Amino acid sequence: MTAFPRSIALVHEWFTPRAAGGSEQVVQELDSLLAGRGTTPTLFALVDGESGRPGSWLAGRTVHTSFIQRLPWGVSHVQQYLPLLPLAIEQLDLSGHPLVISSSHLVAKGVLTGPDQLHVSYVHTPVRYAWDQMHTYLARSGLARGPLGPLVRLQLHQLRQWDVVSSARVDALVANSRFTARRIRSFWRRRAQVLHPPVAVERFRWDRPRDDVYVSLCRLVPNKRVDVVVEAFNRTGLPLVVLGDGPERRRLEAMAGSTIRFLGRLPDPETAGWLERARAYVYAGLEDFGIAPVEAMAAGAPVIAFGRGGILDSVSCLSGEERPPTGLLFPEQSAASLAAALEHFEAGRLWRSLPAEGQRRRAECFAPEVFRRRMDGLLERLWEQHLRHLRRPVPLV
Repeated sequence: MTAFPRSIALVHEWFTPRAAGGSEQVVQELDSLLAGRGTTPTLFALVDGESGRPGSWLAGRTVHTSFIQRLPWGVSHVQQYLPLLPLAIEQLDLSGHPLVISSSHLVAKGVLTGPDQLHVSYVHTPVRYAWDQMHTYLARSGLARGPLGPLVRLQLHQLRQWDVVSSARVDALVANSRFTARRIRSFWRRRAQVLHPPVAVERFRWDRPRDDVYVSLCRLVPNKRVDVVVEAFNRTGLPLVVLGDGPERRRLEAMAGSTIRFLGRLPDPETAGWLERARAYVYAGLEDFGIAPVEAMAAGAPVIAFGRGGILDSVSCLSGEERPPTGLLFPEQSAASLAAALEHFEAGRLWRSLPAEGQRRRAECFAPEVFRRRMDGLLERLWEQHLRHLRRPVPLV
């Protein structure tokens, strides 16, 4: 086993109570992996609102932050400083760390490193609202129609340019799904290895009795397309519980019929309880990977989802050739397509062909210990290659 260097930098965009999702779980598992290798990594982020919060996994840790930390509302609303974030991430001084690992969904991959350092970036997504989902974000937010529309578009144009330039600084890119790897190839012209993120499957029971209710669990933001889910359940009249909160909630509640309930963001045990007794989990967004569908499978629930994107790495369709199946994928991102899938699911009582135990077995392929084992092997190979490269003499002209 090749020893890692004693000084390792672990970089993430931000640590705040408002952001505690899949990317933060990746950072926590990376931190645990490196600690198991005998190195406590030095943490870097644009802002830190977690290390001083009792109960956080970062409690008591030192996180080196950028000047955004000191700006008004910088910690709580870091994204309002979007035009400054590329500059801010470049100000972090990583010069004393031979190995740099970044967890990036916006700018973390853009840290500056030297020729003798190895920078490995785990990429959750090339920033969606600057690339292929820009028009959706602008239309839903209303920014494109207001007087600031041209300025916002210019800023996103400049962000795309920086995004490409900064991607070239990274020595090795790791994508969270095959879909993300394709997006990296399309936008950055770089190849990325695929390593699925960790999912805390042990939090869920799969063997509880199931109800006839369907569950949607996600942040209520435009790209999750909960509007498609609501409209489909309005058409079918089937019972739906929507878990999660966000800026779209008021609009979605106004759309919803009498069979749809919005419960907001619930504590983890209550969320798990809904998934553990759901007839199926329903999702209509285009995901880079999708943690919630795997959590649903860990709870024994089949998945009914839009059949594109990262969901294809975790869910195999009942009507497809892959076995064992774990859900039903509908072909178009529309209420009509989802409604047809729901009616087919109900008419054929297809949940009987998707037993809970099979869902759980598939979800365990994404357990944290699987991620740590594969990431450990990948980092070891990359570090060995880096050491060989450093020892190789450079010919003189």
